[in-house]
Amino acid sequence: MIGKISSFMVRIVNRYLPDPLVFAILLSMIVFVWGYFIVTPKEGSSAVMSMVGFWGDGFWNLLAFTTQMAMIVVTGFALASSEPVKKLLNYIASFAKTPKQGVALVCFFGGLASAINWGFGLVVGALFAKQIARNLKAVDYGLLIACAYIGFMTWGGGLSGSMPLSAADASNIIVKGYLDGNPIPVTETIFTWYNLFVIACLLIFMPILVTYMVPKDPKTVDPKLLAEEPNYQRVLDKDATPALKIEESKLLTYIIVALGTVYLANYFWQKGFTGLNINSVNLIFLLSGMLLHKTPMAYMRAVKTAASSTAGILVQFPFYAAIALMMEDSGLGGVITDFFIDIANKDNYAVWAFFSSAAINFAVPSGGGHWVIQGPFVLDAAKELGADLGKATMAIAYGEQWANMAQPFWALPALAIAGLGVRDIMGYCITALLFSVPIFVIALYFIP
Repeated sequence: MIGKISSFMVRIVNRYLPDPLVFAILLSMIVFVWGYFIVTPKEGSSAVMSMVGFWGDGFWNLLAFTTQMAMIVVTGFALASSEPVKKLLNYIASFAKTPKQGVALVCFFGGLASAINWGFGLVVGALFAKQIARNLKAVDYGLLIACAYIGFMTWGGGLSGSMPLSAADASNIIVKGYLDGNPIPVTETIFTWYNLFVIACLLIFMPILVTYMVPKDPKTVDPKLLAEEPNYQRVLDKDATPALKIEESKLLTYIIVALGTVYLANYFWQKGFTGLNINSVNLIFLLSGMLLHKTPMAYMRAVKTAASSTAGILVQFPFYAAIALMMEDSGLGGVITDFFIDIANKDNYAVWAFFSSAAINFAVPSGGGHWVIQGPFVLDAAKELGADLGKATMAIAYGEQWANMAQPFWALPALAIAGLGVRDIMGYCITALLFSVPIFVIALYFIP
């Protein structure tokens, strides 16, 4: 049955799902029109011009985040192209002897990595899937990359989950404005029995689920997509110029890596594990890549190869920034959340908050932006109903991570690394979305 459902979803996606850029443009139009009917224009302005202003003002709001995501693709790809990492990934991938073992291993590996850090999981999961595809010629490459993305469902409740970490920060604008400055400790969000249940179930049942999605006739993959990255080391002639010798100097690499290592050691000494964020992961990837490539120019040659993979990220993320501000400033995010909250009670509130979060995620697929838009409405209602604030916070996080399986935004880094399109993976991801619903509902409704 699972195989038939996934095959059906793959056919539907291949027929009707547009490219992610077109998806973002269509979503912009939908949010704009919907917002037009509910926005309250400022004095002297019209509803149309208000929405136009929100779109334009928000368009560049994610520039820093866009750069971070481009960097994680580039630094992760460059790190994986080093000889030691290629050997390590190949060794781990060698444990998979059949297509079913391959997809299960990728799903588990991606889920575990995402639970540790979401940026790390996105990149390493895709790179590992690529290595499995090189080893197992009979496996469907699109399914492997989908498995890496399915593993991403653990991130919201993992150690780098942006919503529980934001709720635990007394300086966070939502905590100060809607919780009277009283943060929700991670012992009431991440380190709870219901969250451990969610993480464990995703790590156990999703790898089992994907084994039933393995197609009998896998798609033929372009061999160029699986080509091994070249060795970027350069051997200099004896009469090489001083400039070339400096460029290929290992000493320069060791100096900058030592500087970065001292900084990171001091940084984590002060902040502990909570300091593991996208910036620190990027720096770790960059320094590790430089060290393993040995010379500055060897690393730069690897980066140049990886840079072409960032085109989709650079163009599409600004559209989602514009959509997020239209959702927030028009009041549309509040309207969607209130619809679900109005039919909830103290016992089922977290479940309805979960589904409202999933609905909003299609327009705002960003943990931080999601928290800013939906957090105020969900927390206010939770206080009024006497519901668990920690569980309400995690309901937003779960809804976002679950709905990502039908939203191509976060798949872009993995697709960039794999060289695939969104239609190659989303049918499998939507199947995982359908079968994972009970995990979240059980956790939010039955487990304290």
